[in-house]
Amino acid sequence: MFPGQRNPGGPARATAVVCQTARPRSNPLRALRLCARDRASATITRVADIRALWDFDDPVGSEQRFRAAAAAADGPERAVLLTQVARALGLQERYADGHALLDDLTDPSDKPGRLQAHVDLERGRLLRSAGQGDQARQYFADAARLAAEAGDEALEVDALHMSALLETVPADAVRANREALDRARASSDPEARRWEASLLNNLGCALVDDGRLDEALDVFETAVPLREARDERRETQIARWMVAWTLRLMGRTDEALTMQRALKTELGAEGVEDEYVDEELALLEQQAT
Repeated sequence: MFPGQRNPGGPARATAVVCQTARPRSNPLRALRLCARDRASATITRVADIRALWDFDDPVGSEQRFRAAAAAADGPERAVLLTQVARALGLQERYADGHALLDDLTDPSDKPGRLQAHVDLERGRLLRSAGQGDQARQYFADAARLAAEAGDEALEVDALHMSALLETVPADAVRANREALDRARASSDPEARRWEASLLNNLGCALVDDGRLDEALDVFETAVPLREARDERRETQIARWMVAWTLRLMGRTDEALTMQRALKTELGAEGVEDEYVDEELALLEQQAT
């Protein structure tokens, strides 16, 4: 459940950069995947309503929900929903289909460019998922600019966080994630601020990759109460795993072992077996002997 990220989702699904530092398969963070509530508003192009239709573990089902919602909508609302169909196609590795759909999404009344920001963002995601990160970079930059001009702070932060995921040099990834995090924290939009915990995760991974373990630990620890405050049980467990993982990297074996054992007990009570918790426990118990 815990490490390993397949494709960036929304703020409740931490879009983690790939932590490269000393671990067998610990590529935090696979499991931040949510979404399932009923359509609550006719204005479904709000971020919260789009998020409600997503299940990133089920891109086929998500595609079907967005197609159905788009069929019941018109104008810019329909077009924005179809950008999410393109995203779902990308998660199914149907990249050509996703690009073809985005090619058809235009709206002459799109002022000051909010729809185009969505299109650019999702085209960038398709390119990145297909291994074409260099081509994706300008689309993310354009999406962030257009979203800012449109006053859509949540969309802007999403685009900034995607730009940060493209950085392969740890120091650059730290810088880009801090930029996105600062923008989220400064926002008056609750949906933009929802990105804080996810961006803290990504920043922590970048700091680990840069060898700055003390800073990474502080960042990961900051994310835990944010998850707890939103009653995100699984995401809170993941955030705690990140703290324990970093403690192990720092050589603080006893503290890490205590945390991983607590997670093991908690997950066991829920009937969940987690290979990454088990993997960490095996490493820690070996070090403790």
